[in-house]
Amino acid sequence: MIKDTLHIKAPGNWINDPNGFIYYKGKYHLFYQYFPFAPEWGTMHWGHAVSEDLLHWTHLKVALYPTKPYDRNGIFSGSALEKDGKLYLYYSAVRYLEEEEENIHHAKNENFVTSQAMLISEDGFSFDNKNAKKQIIPVLQDEKIGHGTHTRDPKVWKYQNSYYMILGSTISGTKGRVLFYKSQDGTEWEYITQYTHKNFGSILECPDLFEVQGQYVFQGSPMNILEDGLEYAHNAICALAEFQEGKCELSMPDTYRFIDYGLDLYAPQTNVDKDGNRVMMAWMRMPKPVEGVGERSTWNGMMCTPRVIEIEKGHIFYKIHPQTDRYLSREVTDRRKLDWSRPFRIKTTLKEGENIDVGGYQITIEEDCVKGDRTQVFDSLSGFRRTAKTPKLGGRYDLDIIVDENLIEIFVNEGQYVLSHVVYDLKKQLTGSIGKLLTGEEKGYEKKR
Repeated sequence: MIKDTLHIKAPGNWINDPNGFIYYKGKYHLFYQYFPFAPEWGTMHWGHAVSEDLLHWTHLKVALYPTKPYDRNGIFSGSALEKDGKLYLYYSAVRYLEEEEENIHHAKNENFVTSQAMLISEDGFSFDNKNAKKQIIPVLQDEKIGHGTHTRDPKVWKYQNSYYMILGSTISGTKGRVLFYKSQDGTEWEYITQYTHKNFGSILECPDLFEVQGQYVFQGSPMNILEDGLEYAHNAICALAEFQEGKCELSMPDTYRFIDYGLDLYAPQTNVDKDGNRVMMAWMRMPKPVEGVGERSTWNGMMCTPRVIEIEKGHIFYKIHPQTDRYLSREVTDRRKLDWSRPFRIKTTLKEGENIDVGGYQITIEEDCVKGDRTQVFDSLSGFRRTAKTPKLGGRYDLDIIVDENLIEIFVNEGQYVLSHVVYDLKKQLTGSIGKLLTGEEKGYEKKR
């Protein structure tokens, strides 16, 4: 079995969105969009990883795969909940109406339809793909309710004695919206209402709505909200929201912010951990595969570290999870003994104009922002953003930096903002610069494993 520490990586080939994230019967389960045949997007399955501590993950066999006419071309994203001791999995089911001639794993001209389906597992480890599946919301035929192709990613939760579902959708592919459904048993669903907003892009994907400290938070992944001509025009956003559960009445402000300012993060999903913290996991998009080592074949796609969501003075914080904090709190005083192939952490406070060089990845305080520059550790890839920066910070620059071979996550001011970047060749660069991480005058800082 393939195992990961801190960051879940594709066990080989391709992964994208996290699905069905839940703490169930003493273990964390994370399912994920998975194409098991090549390190590129294709016919989606649900891969499956489990953990007891959100740090050490074991990949198990494929959980969900196409078996029905309505899901024959893909088990798209969805969520999970526990009911009567069983694990209920909800997903979007895709059927192509026309295939690409040279690649049957892709629909031609986006000519496909989507319905919503579910599968009930007795124990969270066995999944009867033949008999246990059920289509719960057929392909939508009424455009006034939702789009027959682009309605997907059911997030399901329980409130009082009812179950609720939010779905991402679109109005004619030009304006994003969300749909709300309600159920008394988690199986039979009734359409309730919908909501659209100018910040939902052309299509709204992966909606999530939850309560933290008495305040509702909306997360979603609107498509085509950035127009700079570069890759990743689709991005994950968050905003405080007003929501009435019974009537499914949603209201949001005109403003939003990115969940992660590196703009590689997408399709976040949340649930509560065993201690009641609201925790987020998300896909870190990778523009090219990484050569596999050992059991792991060539792979593409990974998840961020689990992040705890808190609200302070009306601002949404994404903080390092306490488990991660404890794991990365053993100080390394002799850099020659540091194993660069394993995740480590740098904690420091900088001033305007100062810089850190982490194996070629540059972190600079510039015009009251934290700026990340991956130019030196991003190969010759074109069309992707090489630099990113946070909003202005008001003169405080406390950095908590998690470094892995293919990912750098910068938590600014205890999660006030986060900036994460996928990187390549970092290990090679770190090996060559093992004697010095800080440029200029050596400064006091903590380096932890």
